Amino acid sequence: MAEEKANTVSASEIILAADTTVVIENEILGKPLDETDAKRMLATLSGNRHEVLTGICIMWDGKTLALEAASTAVWFDPMTPQEIADYVSTGEPMDKAGAYAIQGIASRWISRIDGSYTNVVGLPVALVHRLISAL
Repeated sequence: MAEEKANTVSASEIILAADTTVVIENEILGKPLDETDAKRMLATLSGNRHEVLTGICIMWDGKTLALEAASTAVWFDPMTPQEIADYVSTGEPMDKAGAYAIQGIASRWISRIDGSYTNVVGLPVALVHRLISAL
């Protein structure tokens, strides 16, 4: 997906594109379609471990120079149905993969991560730095 995003830009400059998704038990959770979908996603994540994957693509002059992905394991504490409803009502989950923002209100339910925090936010900064440095 990151490579497809990069291909939509027509420029002779370096392009960095990224796309983040959440995976739990082989189910891919993108951005929620609506509040009901956000509540379903959060109920699925509640009390469980999942993976956050971010694909990175660096292009120049229409050529892919680097294409890689970062993975971070995230442990979500249990949420009550009322906590889920209250969180969704804030609007924060609506444009986030997996219906949560680790850097926002949802941080109170994240008990542990294994991997890059910035990956979960949406851009694995260390990976991007490594890829650009290698170029």
